[in-house]
Amino acid sequence: MSSSAPEIHVTLPDGKILTVARGTTGADIAAMIGPGLAKAALALEVNGKDYDIFRPIEEDATVKIITRKDDKALEMIRHDASHIMAMAVQELFPGTQVTIGPSIEDGFYYDFARNQPFTPDDLPKIEAKMHEIVKADLPTRRDVWPREKAIAHFKELGEQYKAELIESIPAGEDVSLYWHGDWHDLCRGPHFASTAKIGDAFKLTKIAGAYWRGDAKNAQLQRLYGTAWRDKKELEAYLTRMEEAEKRDHRKIGREMDLFHQQEEAAGQVFWHDHGYTLWRTLENYVRRKIAHAGYIEVKTPQLIDRKLWEASGHWENYRENMFIAEVEEENKILAVKPMNCPAHIQIFKDGLKSYRDLPLRMAEFGSCHRYEPSGALHGIMRVRAFVQDDAHIFCTEAQITTESAAFCQLLMEMYRELGFTEVRVKLSTRPEEHRIGSDQQWDIAEKALADAMDAAHLPYTINPGEGAFYGPKLEFVLRDCIGRDWQCGTLQVDFNMPGRLGATYIAEDGNRKNPVMLHRAILGSMERFIGILIENYAGKFPLWLAPVQAVVATIVSDADGYAQGVQTALKKAGIRADIDLANEKINYKVRQHSLAKVPYLLVVGRKEAENRTVAVRKLGVEKQEVIGLEALAAQLAEEATPPDLA
Repeated sequence: MSSSAPEIHVTLPDGKILTVARGTTGADIAAMIGPGLAKAALALEVNGKDYDIFRPIEEDATVKIITRKDDKALEMIRHDASHIMAMAVQELFPGTQVTIGPSIEDGFYYDFARNQPFTPDDLPKIEAKMHEIVKADLPTRRDVWPREKAIAHFKELGEQYKAELIESIPAGEDVSLYWHGDWHDLCRGPHFASTAKIGDAFKLTKIAGAYWRGDAKNAQLQRLYGTAWRDKKELEAYLTRMEEAEKRDHRKIGREMDLFHQQEEAAGQVFWHDHGYTLWRTLENYVRRKIAHAGYIEVKTPQLIDRKLWEASGHWENYRENMFIAEVEEENKILAVKPMNCPAHIQIFKDGLKSYRDLPLRMAEFGSCHRYEPSGALHGIMRVRAFVQDDAHIFCTEAQITTESAAFCQLLMEMYRELGFTEVRVKLSTRPEEHRIGSDQQWDIAEKALADAMDAAHLPYTINPGEGAFYGPKLEFVLRDCIGRDWQCGTLQVDFNMPGRLGATYIAEDGNRKNPVMLHRAILGSMERFIGILIENYAGKFPLWLAPVQAVVATIVSDADGYAQGVQTALKKAGIRADIDLANEKINYKVRQHSLAKVPYLLVVGRKEAENRTVAVRKLGVEKQEVIGLEALAAQLAEEATPPDLA
């Protein structure tokens, strides 16, 4: 239909086609379908793009009405809430400048420029004002202005940050502004038709510092965070989850269990204590056994590598700002501390002639990597600058991509189950629209191979369009912990390009040299972060095989010291990590101390136990005490402490 035609065709999700006047809005279409939908409609999806419910549709389109039940509505609720928070702040604190305020996972934030700092006491006031604005049911409208007009307008208002944002938009482009009543902001949208549509299920959560555009060289701003949900029930569930998460904070539990510490002199790095490193080695040995059984070889590569290799791989150009550098004056060389292991693994592959008979070659490394993270982004052992990846690269032929990917998926899912995670979602991230390398044919092959692998592994997945790496598509594995939080851990990426860039070849069946395909894969991600996830998932109460200290033998009286030492020796012979507590303290004190340290078994001995060669067993979290013979106890604990892959 030509652009001058007065009517357009709108195709609904069920395939039904409506013929409507050009300029019809989503609200009009919802009303045509029925009064219930007209009331529930919040926004619109037009040809895959998000639209305001009040925005006119000017051409033939496929249309979906967004209601509160849709997942997409949650992001829109949070985006609207960020605007209403900014509006409330400027009403309460005149002269405050607004900068950027997006929706984020579980909530939203807005960065403000204000001379006086916000305090925790300000949050309830801002939240109350937000409820007033929502209750006022202020109408929303969208204006499109020429770029220059918008710049002049915000400068006149004294909104220098907003004017600078618009100045970064290419000249000649129009910009959209959204008005909620008389308050307005630069925004792409979409937004709800009125402030009342947001609902009242929101709460402001914290104050933090931020830098303008995330650059420490720029002005410091103040960031207010909030959370918003579809209804009060969802909000309360989230707040309960966050309260539980605070109790499970890995930093707090790490101190209680004497696992690790961190300090300013080594920002973003971890000092692992005896108990923490025992946990580390237990997990590392488990992974090592699993991958060895799956046919991986294990290698070790250098930490410092000449920049020439990083230039050849493309990392120097694309990743330089995240790399730590070391200069060797005597040799006039610049070395980089490796931020990832892939180029080094290719060097091992290249050393010596390889043929198609050597493929697939599965090369693993517990690779120590370093990446610069801004100090404000560091978070315990979850976000660090120095970390160890359970990294591996599978060098294979094009025909082997699907079978190798499927085998990896099965290994990953098996390991997650054994580590206590049964809910895992998978996303297939496809080619970015811009800034990618490789031919469309290669991308077609790689994306299909991953999709076929998911089918072969019988794993459901969702498409994450445009979110692949610049060199290839990837699978992302998101596990859910026991309080409902999602953690993206495992990845699998198909790479047709880096082996060729770095000169890796093998002799194919036809006698010609070919570049192998490289599958980048990790299961845990980083050891540090995954241990943090384990600590919080189990609240430090690990399954016995993972617990750094599995049992403590504690005496009631000093007369039992000799027997206690014999119990500890017997348990160690049975493979149990057993400590001993002979301190001159009351037994109730010892029980409290070792319970706080999350020791799974406290084994109490006194004169009676020494005479009978028994042990009074207190299991963590269980009130009842049980008396067991020493030999039977050692056998029982040895069986319970067997790692799942050896059971």
